[in-house]
Amino acid sequence: MSHIRFNPWGDYYKQPFGAIATHHEVTIRIYVASSVEPYVYCRYRKEGSEILQLPMAKIDTHWYECRFSLTEKGLYFYSFMIQESFDQSLTTVYYGEEDNSDGIGKSVDQLHQLKEFQLTCYDEEEYVPWYVDGVAYQIFPDRFHSHLANHQLLVDRKKTFIYGNQSDSPMYIKNQAGDVVRWDFFGGTLKGIEEKIPYLLDLGVTIVYLNPIFLADSNHRYDTNDYFEIDSLLGTKEDFVSLIQALHQNNIRVILDGVFSHVGKNSRYFNQDGRYGNNVGASRTQASEYYPWFTFTDYPSDYQSWWGIKDLPEVNKECQSFQEMIYAGETNVIDYWTSMGVDGWRLDVADELPDVFIEGIRATLAKYEHKILIGEVWEDASNKISYGNRRNYVFGDNLQGVMNYPFREAVLDLLLHRSSVDQICLKLTRLLENYPLQFVLQSLTNVGTHDTKRIYSELYENEHKFLLALSLLFVLPGVPCLYYGDERQMKGEADPDNRAFFPWHNENQRVVQFCQRWINYRKAHRSLQRGDTNFFYQGELFGCLRIYEDEWTVLFVNPSEREQTIDFHGIHWLRSVDVTNQFIERVTKQLPEKIAGSDFWLATFKDEQKIGGQING
Repeated sequence: MSHIRFNPWGDYYKQPFGAIATHHEVTIRIYVASSVEPYVYCRYRKEGSEILQLPMAKIDTHWYECRFSLTEKGLYFYSFMIQESFDQSLTTVYYGEEDNSDGIGKSVDQLHQLKEFQLTCYDEEEYVPWYVDGVAYQIFPDRFHSHLANHQLLVDRKKTFIYGNQSDSPMYIKNQAGDVVRWDFFGGTLKGIEEKIPYLLDLGVTIVYLNPIFLADSNHRYDTNDYFEIDSLLGTKEDFVSLIQALHQNNIRVILDGVFSHVGKNSRYFNQDGRYGNNVGASRTQASEYYPWFTFTDYPSDYQSWWGIKDLPEVNKECQSFQEMIYAGETNVIDYWTSMGVDGWRLDVADELPDVFIEGIRATLAKYEHKILIGEVWEDASNKISYGNRRNYVFGDNLQGVMNYPFREAVLDLLLHRSSVDQICLKLTRLLENYPLQFVLQSLTNVGTHDTKRIYSELYENEHKFLLALSLLFVLPGVPCLYYGDERQMKGEADPDNRAFFPWHNENQRVVQFCQRWINYRKAHRSLQRGDTNFFYQGELFGCLRIYEDEWTVLFVNPSEREQTIDFHGIHWLRSVDVTNQFIERVTKQLPEKIAGSDFWLATFKDEQKIGGQING
């Protein structure tokens, strides 16, 4: 069998690295050491299409090359076929991807053993500048700040209570079946958020991402009752417009949560409890204009709901009248709120929205300048399959980014020693290979959200590891997003514990100041906003290099509790990028000999001069 080498993460083997734009040329080279001159082919196909075979030209001893461009966006797969002729007979070997390797592939004898390399092809787009250069802050509206005293919040709403003390721990009141029978509120309001704009400015954030604000029964408001109304516990439309204007006056943008997979059982669209009248809503009359939105198995009591939760009747997103109301009609939800000044949307459970639905929202947003559309996707969004269909998230007219949960998992794997450092670098590099660079940079990077444990609790309240997690948040590629209160070291296990009220009484400013320094550092360095990313490791040390033009930012993280010695010659690069000589010239003279346990080292270089560093000191 021939000795064959190919690594798509190596500059000489494949250019450019990672995803390619339509009509841009890709160059692929493979090394084949053989006693006879073989026939070498690059085999590629667009998913669902026939395989094309390109002969590879010999360019040097044992090296073969082909160049081609793709005119149609989509997911492509490629491999190699090497044929050698011995005594007038052909021997064929196939070469493809090796599972869990650092890019290097493997050869197989049988075609059915072959796993192809992935190649993502996308339509190139412009960045949304305020977003890709920004720092986001996620607010759960009921739990941030109220402009009213608690006794003023009492409203005529059934099955509701408001905590008498904002330091109480949140809890659900459930019946024997496990259903919530009393929704708890702390009384956060839109005016309350507006009052705290000075705090947001002092922290340094430039984007506010709001969990749902539309009329609903629950405190989380993912059970929308009316897409065109603000929940009265949060305030009025006038309060919302005032908040938007005040944030914009302070150069802070706003992203709303769009929940379009399901609605509330007591919404005007379903109206199970009859609050909108006996002849309104799908569960009250089959003559309702909303009846086609839902799937009943036994009218009206049994119906398709989100993950079987009866509070959340699932909507048929293929229904034209629903599409018209959300994004396509003369008066639609996306237009209605975006025209008020909303800067972007985050789509809840994007996996459950058909691509045509997401693309319709994107087309509506395209009427406005510099709007952003991101989606909740927990896995690799480039090759995601949901409900039997491959998704089109990353190709250019769908989502512009996702919530980057794989990065969060990598941070936890690193700091909790759940995986080796080399395997963590491998997984992160594979994500970089599969995503367009603009998609990576416009994904929302987080270490905690309303759907996860608080990062401080995830790390077993280890303060050193907690600070490392926050540091990685600001260096990993993407738009960093702080979950409200993480800068105050809030604790919290799973929902509802992770949604406590903001601890305004907490006077400890040390972590707040740590976050401020990181936010200011990111704002000052283009490499952390728009830089290409290279992951590396040395022993137990994790490394990240961000490069933008002639600016380099380097981070070493020591996740172990033991002091680690830096050995430049022991550094392993996941991408075979030609940076070694430059790294020696720019960085190695500045490297410390050792990094203390649960600590990091950071520096930024420009024109071979160190221009920044020192977050910890």
